[in-house]
Amino acid sequence: MQKQIENQVTLATFFEEALKINEHAVLIKGVICGYRVEEIKEPLMQKIRYLDKLVDELAKGKTLEKIFRK
Repeated sequence: MQKQIENQVTLATFFEEALKINEHAVLIKGVICGYRVEEIKEPLMQKIRYLDKLVDELAKGKTLEKIFRK
């Protein structure tokens, strides 16, 4: 992550170069910054908000299994 920051990689480039977004990311539901992540239409913004929501939920102590609703 630090290398990406040092190289000033944009979020668009970060997600384009990501090997693969977790297939369960679409199971992340809820509100982040006033928007429901499952209703965001623009693909890049939705990926950004999935990541945002994931970090928020992990910071609250939730497990990945609970976040991905397994």
